[in-house]
Amino acid sequence: MIRIDAMWLAVEPIDMRAGADRLLARVVQVFGAAQAHHGYLFANARASRIKLLVHDGFGVWCAARRLNKGSFEWPRGAATATAQMTLTQDQFDALVLGLPWQRLEQLRLITRM
Repeated sequence: MIRIDAMWLAVEPIDMRAGADRLLARVVQVFGAAQAHHGYLFANARASRIKLLVHDGFGVWCAARRLNKGSFEWPRGAATATAQMTLTQDQFDALVLGLPWQRLEQLRLITRM
């Protein structure tokens, strides 16, 4: 398994035809550098497809996922004031399943019957 110590989410959409080299160039442009054992998540404009780029210390890995219906929960509008966000492991797990990862803490509590 590939070790990922930190997960970063690029909020600006990217063309999903981009391969590992173009995604790596975008990582350097947005984040300043591609850090070893860090993952970088990108989405298309409709947020129906995502790509994950991971630098393992020797090279880069690129993985893709798409939803046939709906879209991934992706920050938009005021939330895109910064071009990058960090994700916890729980948030990442929820995001790739298409769940509302930004509200995980709220979902953990039942406050009404």
